Amino acid sequence: MSLNRSDQILKYIVEYFIKNAEPVGSKTLIELYNLPYSSATVRNEMMHLEEEGFIEKTHSSSGRVPSSKGYRYYCDHLRNTEVDDELKNSLAQVLANKRKSIEETLQASCEILSHMTSLVSVVLGPDEKNEKLASVQLIQINEKTVTSVFVTDKGYVENKTFIVEEGLNSEDLVNCVKIINDRLVGTAVSDLVEKMEAIKPLIEEYVINHDAIYQALLETFVRFASDRLSLYGRDELFNNPEFNSDADKLTRVLKLLNDSSAFKEISDQDKDVGIHIGDIVDNPDISMVSAKIKIGEEGENTIALVGPTRMDYDKAVSAIEYLADELNKYFVSGEDVNNDEGGNSDGEA
Repeated sequence: MSLNRSDQILKYIVEYFIKNAEPVGSKTLIELYNLPYSSATVRNEMMHLEEEGFIEKTHSSSGRVPSSKGYRYYCDHLRNTEVDDELKNSLAQVLANKRKSIEETLQASCEILSHMTSLVSVVLGPDEKNEKLASVQLIQINEKTVTSVFVTDKGYVENKTFIVEEGLNSEDLVNCVKIINDRLVGTAVSDLVEKMEAIKPLIEEYVINHDAIYQALLETFVRFASDRLSLYGRDELFNNPEFNSDADKLTRVLKLLNDSSAFKEISDQDKDVGIHIGDIVDNPDISMVSAKIKIGEEGENTIALVGPTRMDYDKAVSAIEYLADELNKYFVSGEDVNNDEGGNSDGEA
Protein backbone atom coordinates (compact mmCIF):
# COMPACT_ATOMS: atom_id res chain seq x y z
CA MET A 1 0.00 0.00 0.00
CA SER A 2 1.58 3.28 -1.14
CA LEU A 3 0.61 6.13 1.20
CA ASN A 4 1.35 9.83 1.21
CA ARG A 5 3.09 11.23 4.26
CA SER A 6 -0.05 12.44 6.02
CA ASP A 7 -1.86 9.10 5.59
CA GLN A 8 1.24 7.21 6.71
CA ILE A 9 1.48 9.21 9.94
CA LEU A 10 -2.25 8.86 10.63
CA LYS A 11 -2.03 5.10 10.07
CA TYR A 12 0.78 4.79 12.60
CA ILE A 13 -1.02 6.98 15.15
CA VAL A 14 -4.14 4.79 14.91
CA GLU A 15 -2.20 1.52 15.10
CA TYR A 16 -0.04 2.73 18.00
CA PHE A 17 -3.09 3.76 20.01
CA ILE A 18 -4.93 0.50 19.22
CA LYS A 19 -1.96 -1.47 20.53
CA ASN A 20 -0.92 0.65 23.51
CA ALA A 21 -4.02 2.65 24.57
CA GLU A 22 -1.75 5.68 25.07
CA PRO A 23 -1.38 9.02 23.23
CA VAL A 24 1.60 9.22 20.91
CA GLY A 25 3.96 12.08 20.05
CA SER A 26 6.15 12.83 17.07
CA LYS A 27 9.36 11.55 18.68
CA THR A 28 7.84 8.14 19.46
CA LEU A 29 6.45 7.81 15.92
CA ILE A 30 9.82 8.55 14.36
CA GLU A 31 11.73 6.14 16.61
CA LEU A 32 9.22 3.30 16.61
CA TYR A 33 8.37 3.28 12.90
CA ASN A 34 11.74 4.52 11.55
CA LEU A 35 10.16 7.49 9.78
CA PRO A 36 12.52 9.31 7.40
CA TYR A 37 11.22 12.71 8.49
CA SER A 38 12.36 15.35 10.98
CA SER A 39 10.50 15.97 14.23
CA ALA A 40 9.34 19.34 12.89
CA THR A 41 7.88 17.72 9.77
CA VAL A 42 6.00 15.09 11.75
CA ARG A 43 4.71 17.70 14.20
CA ASN A 44 3.43 19.81 11.31
CA GLU A 45 1.65 16.83 9.79
CA MET A 46 0.10 15.99 13.16
CA MET A 47 -1.04 19.60 13.55
CA HIS A 48 -2.66 19.43 10.11
CA LEU A 49 -4.37 16.11 10.97
CA GLU A 50 -5.67 17.65 14.19
CA GLU A 51 -7.01 20.71 12.35
CA GLU A 52 -8.80 18.38 9.93
CA GLY A 53 -10.35 16.47 12.84
CA PHE A 54 -8.58 13.12 12.29
CA ILE A 55 -6.69 13.16 15.60
CA GLU A 56 -7.14 15.01 18.87
CA LYS A 57 -5.08 16.05 21.85
CA THR A 58 -5.85 14.63 25.28
CA HIS A 59 -5.98 16.91 28.29
CA SER A 60 -3.28 14.93 30.11
CA SER A 61 -0.62 14.64 27.44
CA SER A 62 1.01 16.42 24.53
CA GLY A 63 0.49 13.26 22.49
CA ARG A 64 -2.39 12.64 20.10
CA VAL A 65 -5.08 9.98 19.80
CA PRO A 66 -7.37 9.14 16.85
CA SER A 67 -10.80 10.74 16.66
CA SER A 68 -13.90 8.95 15.38
CA LYS A 69 -13.28 10.64 12.02
CA GLY A 70 -9.71 9.34 12.06
CA TYR A 71 -10.83 5.79 12.79
CA ARG A 72 -13.38 6.03 10.00
CA TYR A 73 -10.77 7.21 7.50
CA TYR A 74 -8.46 4.44 8.66
CA CYS A 75 -11.18 1.80 8.11
CA ASP A 76 -12.06 3.12 4.68
CA HIS A 77 -8.58 3.77 3.30
CA LEU A 78 -5.67 2.59 5.46
CA ARG A 79 -6.43 -0.72 7.13
CA ASN A 80 -4.93 -4.06 6.21
CA THR A 81 -7.57 -6.28 4.55
CA GLU A 82 -5.82 -9.63 4.97
CA VAL A 83 -7.64 -12.37 6.89
CA ASP A 84 -5.84 -14.35 9.58
CA ASP A 85 -5.14 -17.94 8.45
CA GLU A 86 -6.06 -19.23 11.91
CA LEU A 87 -9.55 -17.82 11.49
CA LYS A 88 -9.88 -19.48 8.07
CA ASN A 89 -8.73 -22.85 9.42
CA SER A 90 -11.00 -22.72 12.48
CA LEU A 91 -14.07 -21.70 10.49
CA ALA A 92 -13.38 -24.38 7.90
CA GLN A 93 -13.53 -27.00 10.64
CA VAL A 94 -16.88 -25.67 11.88
CA LEU A 95 -18.45 -25.63 8.41
CA ALA A 96 -17.08 -29.07 7.57
CA ASN A 97 -19.40 -30.54 10.21
CA LYS A 98 -22.68 -30.83 8.31
CA ARG A 99 -24.46 -32.30 11.33
CA LYS A 100 -24.48 -29.01 13.21
CA SER A 101 -27.74 -27.08 13.39
CA ILE A 102 -27.96 -23.46 12.25
CA GLU A 103 -27.84 -22.31 15.86
CA GLU A 104 -24.82 -24.50 16.64
CA THR A 105 -22.98 -23.28 13.53
CA LEU A 106 -23.61 -19.62 14.41
CA GLN A 107 -22.55 -20.19 18.00
CA ALA A 108 -19.32 -21.97 17.08
CA SER A 109 -18.51 -19.31 14.46
CA CYS A 110 -19.09 -16.47 16.92
CA GLU A 111 -16.98 -18.12 19.59
CA ILE A 112 -14.13 -18.32 17.07
CA LEU A 113 -14.70 -14.69 16.06
CA SER A 114 -14.64 -13.48 19.65
CA HIS A 115 -11.54 -15.51 20.50
CA MET A 116 -9.62 -14.28 17.43
CA THR A 117 -10.46 -10.60 17.90
CA SER A 118 -10.73 -10.31 21.72
CA LEU A 119 -14.12 -8.65 21.23
CA VAL A 120 -17.70 -9.53 22.19
CA SER A 121 -19.58 -11.20 19.33
CA VAL A 122 -23.33 -10.81 18.97
CA VAL A 123 -26.01 -12.60 16.97
CA LEU A 124 -29.30 -10.77 16.50
CA GLY A 125 -32.14 -12.89 15.16
CA PRO A 126 -34.51 -11.87 12.34
CA ASP A 127 -36.97 -9.03 12.86
CA GLU A 128 -39.99 -10.60 14.53
CA LYS A 129 -42.32 -8.36 12.50
CA ASN A 130 -41.18 -10.03 9.29
CA GLU A 131 -41.11 -13.56 10.68
CA LYS A 132 -44.06 -15.94 11.03
CA LEU A 133 -44.77 -19.02 13.08
CA ALA A 134 -44.32 -22.16 10.97
CA SER A 135 -45.15 -24.93 13.43
CA VAL A 136 -45.58 -25.90 17.08
CA GLN A 137 -44.91 -29.27 18.66
CA LEU A 138 -45.51 -30.51 22.19
CA ILE A 139 -43.51 -33.54 23.28
CA GLN A 140 -44.34 -35.38 26.50
CA ILE A 141 -41.06 -36.45 28.14
CA ASN A 142 -42.71 -38.19 31.13
CA GLU A 143 -45.85 -37.87 33.24
CA LYS A 144 -44.86 -34.45 34.60
CA THR A 145 -42.60 -32.96 31.92
CA VAL A 146 -43.44 -31.56 28.49
CA THR A 147 -41.19 -29.82 25.95
CA SER A 148 -42.58 -27.29 23.48
CA VAL A 149 -40.80 -26.60 20.19
CA PHE A 150 -41.56 -23.58 18.01
CA VAL A 151 -40.22 -23.03 14.49
CA THR A 152 -40.58 -19.93 12.30
CA ASP A 153 -40.60 -19.58 8.54
CA LYS A 154 -37.06 -18.13 8.77
CA GLY A 155 -35.70 -21.22 10.54
CA TYR A 156 -35.55 -19.75 14.05
CA VAL A 157 -36.21 -22.37 16.74
CA GLU A 158 -37.25 -21.90 20.37
CA ASN A 159 -37.99 -24.58 22.93
CA LYS A 160 -39.08 -24.72 26.56
CA THR A 161 -39.43 -27.62 28.97
CA PHE A 162 -42.05 -27.22 31.68
CA ILE A 163 -43.70 -29.15 34.51
CA VAL A 164 -47.40 -30.11 34.43
CA GLU A 165 -49.67 -31.92 36.84
CA GLU A 166 -49.67 -35.69 36.76
CA GLY A 167 -52.41 -37.17 34.66
CA LEU A 168 -51.72 -35.21 31.49
CA ASN A 169 -52.72 -37.47 28.62
CA SER A 170 -51.65 -37.57 25.00
CA GLU A 171 -55.09 -36.48 23.84
CA ASP A 172 -54.68 -33.15 25.65
CA LEU A 173 -51.40 -32.58 23.87
CA VAL A 174 -52.87 -33.50 20.47
CA ASN A 175 -55.81 -31.14 20.99
CA CYS A 176 -53.58 -28.29 22.14
CA VAL A 177 -51.18 -28.67 19.23
CA LYS A 178 -54.06 -28.83 16.74
CA ILE A 179 -55.68 -25.64 18.08
CA ILE A 180 -52.40 -23.71 18.05
CA ASN A 181 -51.33 -24.85 14.60
CA ASP A 182 -54.80 -24.29 13.13
CA ARG A 183 -55.12 -20.80 14.59
CA LEU A 184 -51.56 -19.43 14.88
CA VAL A 185 -49.44 -20.84 12.06
CA GLY A 186 -48.71 -17.96 9.68
CA THR A 187 -49.02 -15.35 12.45
CA ALA A 188 -46.23 -12.78 12.75
CA VAL A 189 -44.04 -13.50 15.77
CA SER A 190 -44.72 -9.99 17.09
CA ASP A 191 -48.48 -10.83 17.23
CA LEU A 192 -48.24 -14.27 18.84
CA VAL A 193 -48.89 -13.21 22.44
CA GLU A 194 -52.05 -11.30 21.50
CA LYS A 195 -53.33 -14.15 19.32
CA MET A 196 -52.50 -16.71 22.03
CA GLU A 197 -54.66 -14.82 24.51
CA ALA A 198 -57.49 -14.72 21.98
CA ILE A 199 -57.59 -18.53 21.63
CA LYS A 200 -57.39 -19.21 25.37
CA PRO A 201 -61.14 -20.03 25.61
CA LEU A 202 -60.71 -22.73 22.96
CA ILE A 203 -57.81 -24.30 24.82
CA GLU A 204 -59.80 -24.23 28.06
CA GLU A 205 -62.71 -25.97 26.32
CA TYR A 206 -60.78 -28.80 24.68
CA VAL A 207 -57.78 -29.34 26.99
CA ILE A 208 -58.46 -30.65 30.48
CA ASN A 209 -55.08 -29.75 31.98
CA HIS A 210 -55.12 -26.43 30.17
CA ASP A 211 -53.74 -23.89 32.64
CA ALA A 212 -50.18 -25.21 32.99
CA ILE A 213 -49.87 -25.80 29.25
CA TYR A 214 -51.31 -22.41 28.36
CA GLN A 215 -49.08 -20.45 30.76
CA ALA A 216 -45.96 -22.29 29.62
CA LEU A 217 -46.75 -21.67 25.96
CA LEU A 218 -47.57 -18.01 26.61
CA GLU A 219 -44.25 -17.48 28.43
CA THR A 220 -42.40 -19.08 25.54
CA PHE A 221 -44.16 -16.87 23.00
CA VAL A 222 -43.19 -13.79 25.03
CA ARG A 223 -39.55 -14.86 25.01
CA PHE A 224 -39.87 -15.94 21.40
CA ALA A 225 -40.87 -12.41 20.38
CA SER A 226 -38.39 -10.47 22.54
CA ASP A 227 -35.27 -12.52 23.24
CA ARG A 228 -33.47 -12.61 19.89
CA LEU A 229 -30.00 -11.70 21.11
CA SER A 230 -27.09 -14.09 21.76
CA LEU A 231 -23.72 -12.98 23.17
CA TYR A 232 -20.33 -14.70 23.09
CA GLY A 233 -17.02 -13.67 24.66
CA ARG A 234 -18.48 -11.16 27.12
CA ASP A 235 -15.44 -11.60 29.39
CA GLU A 236 -13.25 -10.10 26.66
CA LEU A 237 -14.48 -6.67 27.80
CA PHE A 238 -12.44 -6.94 30.98
CA ASN A 239 -9.22 -7.18 28.96
CA ASN A 240 -9.67 -3.61 27.72
CA PRO A 241 -8.29 -0.77 29.90
CA GLU A 242 -11.22 1.46 28.87
CA PHE A 243 -13.58 -0.79 30.79
CA ASN A 244 -11.62 -2.58 33.52
CA SER A 245 -10.65 0.73 35.14
CA ASP A 246 -13.93 2.61 34.67
CA ALA A 247 -17.06 1.13 36.26
CA ASP A 248 -19.41 3.60 34.55
CA LYS A 249 -18.15 2.74 31.06
CA LEU A 250 -18.38 -0.97 31.82
CA THR A 251 -21.94 -0.59 33.10
CA ARG A 252 -22.99 1.25 29.92
CA VAL A 253 -21.54 -1.34 27.57
CA LEU A 254 -23.06 -4.23 29.56
CA LYS A 255 -26.45 -2.51 29.39
CA LEU A 256 -26.08 -2.12 25.63
CA LEU A 257 -25.16 -5.77 25.20
CA ASN A 258 -28.45 -6.82 26.77
CA ASP A 259 -30.63 -4.49 24.69
CA SER A 260 -31.71 -6.14 21.45
CA SER A 261 -33.74 -3.06 20.45
CA ALA A 262 -30.59 -0.92 20.52
CA PHE A 263 -28.86 -3.29 18.13
CA LYS A 264 -31.83 -3.18 15.80
CA GLU A 265 -31.69 0.62 15.70
CA ILE A 266 -27.99 0.78 14.79
CA SER A 267 -27.86 -2.22 12.48
CA ASP A 268 -27.37 -0.98 8.89
CA GLN A 269 -30.27 -2.18 6.78
CA ASP A 270 -28.70 -1.17 3.46
CA LYS A 271 -25.11 -2.34 3.96
CA ASP A 272 -23.56 -5.79 3.84
CA VAL A 273 -21.02 -4.67 6.47
CA GLY A 274 -21.60 -1.72 8.80
CA ILE A 275 -18.97 0.05 10.90
CA HIS A 276 -20.19 2.18 13.82
CA ILE A 277 -17.47 4.14 15.59
CA GLY A 278 -18.31 5.86 18.87
CA ASP A 279 -21.93 6.55 17.85
CA ILE A 280 -23.76 3.71 19.54
CA VAL A 281 -26.69 4.87 21.68
CA ASP A 282 -24.82 7.59 23.61
CA ASN A 283 -21.77 5.39 24.07
CA PRO A 284 -18.80 7.29 22.55
CA ASP A 285 -16.36 4.69 23.88
CA ILE A 286 -17.93 1.77 22.01
CA SER A 287 -17.69 0.66 18.39
CA MET A 288 -19.43 -2.10 16.47
CA VAL A 289 -18.73 -3.90 13.22
CA SER A 290 -21.75 -5.79 11.85
CA ALA A 291 -22.72 -7.93 8.89
CA LYS A 292 -25.87 -9.58 7.53
CA ILE A 293 -26.09 -13.38 7.42
CA LYS A 294 -28.66 -14.98 5.11
CA ILE A 295 -30.31 -18.12 6.49
CA GLY A 296 -31.75 -19.81 3.43
CA GLU A 297 -33.38 -17.67 0.77
CA GLU A 298 -35.32 -15.34 3.09
CA GLY A 299 -34.11 -15.56 6.69
CA GLU A 300 -31.59 -12.99 7.87
CA ASN A 301 -29.54 -12.57 11.05
CA THR A 302 -27.13 -9.83 12.06
CA ILE A 303 -23.74 -10.84 13.40
CA ALA A 304 -21.56 -8.20 15.08
CA LEU A 305 -18.38 -7.50 17.01
CA VAL A 306 -18.58 -5.01 19.88
CA GLY A 307 -15.70 -3.43 21.77
CA PRO A 308 -13.92 -0.16 22.51
CA THR A 309 -13.48 2.50 19.83
CA ARG A 310 -9.80 1.50 20.11
CA MET A 311 -10.60 -1.95 18.70
CA ASP A 312 -8.27 -3.52 16.13
CA TYR A 313 -10.23 -2.59 12.99
CA ASP A 314 -7.74 -4.40 10.75
CA LYS A 315 -8.61 -7.70 12.36
CA ALA A 316 -12.26 -7.02 13.26
CA VAL A 317 -13.51 -5.78 9.87
CA SER A 318 -11.56 -8.34 7.83
CA ALA A 319 -12.69 -11.17 10.11
CA ILE A 320 -16.38 -10.31 10.03
CA GLU A 321 -16.34 -9.71 6.25
CA TYR A 322 -14.78 -13.12 5.72
CA LEU A 323 -17.08 -14.85 8.21
CA ALA A 324 -20.20 -13.28 6.66
CA ASP A 325 -19.13 -14.28 3.17
CA GLU A 326 -18.44 -17.89 4.14
CA LEU A 327 -21.61 -18.28 6.22
CA ASN A 328 -23.75 -16.77 3.46
CA LYS A 329 -22.36 -19.29 0.96
CA TYR A 330 -22.84 -22.10 3.47
CA PHE A 331 -26.42 -21.29 4.52
CA VAL A 332 -27.83 -20.15 1.17
CA SER A 333 -26.14 -22.41 -1.37
CA GLY A 334 -24.69 -25.14 0.85
CA GLU A 335 -21.16 -24.52 -0.45
CA ASP A 336 -18.20 -25.71 1.56
CA VAL A 337 -15.92 -23.07 3.03
CA ASN A 338 -13.09 -22.00 0.71
CA ASN A 339 -10.09 -24.09 1.71
CA ASP A 340 -7.56 -22.11 -0.31
CA GLU A 341 -4.97 -19.89 1.35
CA GLY A 342 -5.01 -21.62 4.70
CA GLY A 343 -8.61 -22.86 4.87
CA ASN A 344 -7.76 -26.52 5.51
CA SER A 345 -10.67 -28.28 7.12
CA ASP A 346 -8.45 -31.18 8.19
CA GLY A 347 -5.92 -29.04 10.04
CA GLU A 348 -5.86 -28.07 13.67
CA ALA A 349 -7.02 -24.58 14.63
